[in-house]
Amino acid sequence: MKKEGHPDYHMIKVQMTDGTVFETRSTWGKEGDTMVLDIDPLAHPAWTGGSARLMDSAGQVAKFNKRFGGLSLKR
Repeated sequence: MKKEGHPDYHMIKVQMTDGTVFETRSTWGKEGDTMVLDIDPLAHPAWTGGSARLMDSAGQVAKFNKRFGGLSLKR
């Protein structure tokens, strides 16, 4: 197998939003670089159980329900 066909894996540091740092192997950056995360499992609502809200842009859900709310699949 050709040697130049594989990415260069090296050790980098990853800094979480709370300031903790861990080392991992990656193809990102150069050996010893630090990747600073803006969003991670400690801060993102998808992992923290943040409030799930239905975003109703300019009443679009209300308009849809008003227009099609009376329809049913029954005959």
